[in-house]
Amino acid sequence: AAGMNVVFVGAEMAPWSKTGGLGDVLGGLPPAMAANGHRVMVISPRYDQYKDAWDTSVVSEIKMGDRCETVRFFHCYKRGVDRVFIDHPSFLERVWGKTGEKIYGPDAGVDYKDNQLRFSLLCQAALEAPRILNLNNNPYFSGPYGEDVVFVCNDWHTGPLSSYLKSNYQSNGMYRNAKTAFCIHNISYQGRFAFSDYPELNLPERFRSSFDFIDGYEKPVEGRKINWMKAGILEADRVLTVSPYYAEELISGIARGCELDNIMRLTGITGIVNGMDVSEWDPSKDKYIATQYDVSTAIAAKALNKEALQAAAGLPVDRKIPLVAFVGRLEEQKGPDVMAAAIPQLMEEDVQIILLGTGKKKFERMLMSAEEKYPDKVRAVVKFNAALAHHIMAGADLLAVTSRFEPCGLIQLQGMRYGTPCVCASTGGLVDTVIEGKTGFHMGRLSVDCKVVEPADVQKVASTLKRAIRVVGTPAYEEMVRNCMIQDLSWKGPAKNWENVLLSLGVAGSQPGIEGEEIAPLA
Repeated sequence: AAGMNVVFVGAEMAPWSKTGGLGDVLGGLPPAMAANGHRVMVISPRYDQYKDAWDTSVVSEIKMGDRCETVRFFHCYKRGVDRVFIDHPSFLERVWGKTGEKIYGPDAGVDYKDNQLRFSLLCQAALEAPRILNLNNNPYFSGPYGEDVVFVCNDWHTGPLSSYLKSNYQSNGMYRNAKTAFCIHNISYQGRFAFSDYPELNLPERFRSSFDFIDGYEKPVEGRKINWMKAGILEADRVLTVSPYYAEELISGIARGCELDNIMRLTGITGIVNGMDVSEWDPSKDKYIATQYDVSTAIAAKALNKEALQAAAGLPVDRKIPLVAFVGRLEEQKGPDVMAAAIPQLMEEDVQIILLGTGKKKFERMLMSAEEKYPDKVRAVVKFNAALAHHIMAGADLLAVTSRFEPCGLIQLQGMRYGTPCVCASTGGLVDTVIEGKTGFHMGRLSVDCKVVEPADVQKVASTLKRAIRVVGTPAYEEMVRNCMIQDLSWKGPAKNWENVLLSLGVAGSQPGIEGEEIAPLA
């Protein structure tokens, strides 16, 4: 068989573990690359007793500080991909309850004290897997992956992997041809720790400068720090991120590059837009919506879905009233406060608004108070509700995306898949995926400062939404619905772009893939 050996490493992997876009990428991109004939492994922690992942009985000793830690490898083969889970008490012991929320800490914004140990363990275990796991599920490949592989590291948790590869292996003649790529899903989380923690990582002194970092913040300690993301960027052979425009923003300056802009200008950075799971989000087969539809029946079906949604939400049922939806994690990045501040101006229009999301309590209260103030026009749902999210995508006329920054963004892809044009901030992947007047409306760029709601930003949101509301129901709007739905938003295109970048690293024996069909997940 041809192709490449690709090993993705990351802290999240949907559907097994996920808090955001990182999990979605490591869930969706690997099967699309496997479909093109590559041999693909994804390595992630075993946070839970996943019922489909089996104990391989393979163990490995990993040196941590002055002691040895034993990890075990669990495995399952799904949709052409080897999914490998690293088993260790520091991952498994603490996720009882809602797994998704407890990957990095006991609560939102609170980190586990031993995160450095946990993710350094992930990096070192991941480097063992291709050498020692004898995997034979794939009809086209058998045995260990061997050493001619490309490691794709994702976000700060895998920052040290390239350094471990060089110090523990390549300096001893192992993994001689292996290369690493480092993908940034969100620059705002960098893994900044005390400078005095460096020895814990068991890396030679020569790598210290790659981690060395000085910022102006007191957290987690004052003064000099180590920065995992910085090392990940500097030591990788190629740096990527999840959209071309986000790549430009990252190198534009300190504010959007979060103090690593200078490093990325040095290394260069390539942006590739993410795909989405088109089988989970498919209006022609969606079991959560009132009326299933495709591009040819969208206009009539969306009206029926809107009436069903209005009824379910307890809003006046009237298919003529434009319905605007906001769906997202309630944290500063997504701008729920900017959205909430624009609602009073929107109430001058004949419009209904549905707000769905969970997250920081202050934002939940903000959305609920909007409903209290305008009970016959606004609904706020601040609990996780998958069925409602699907229902909203099918029934809303417009999707408001008020992100202060958005590396790629998935919500707008889901909206377009369901024929719902997006009214979005002009940042990151939203610029690459939503086209003004064709598939949505752009409100311009919002301030990236999370501590304030700029009156100018509220004005941008309100005036662009009003402009969009006036288009709803016109022939121009119906044309936008069609434009949204005829796009291929799957992982097929992105997988090809990823293949080209990884091939350019020139790992021995790597060959281009074939045009294959993905193995669909079971419904």
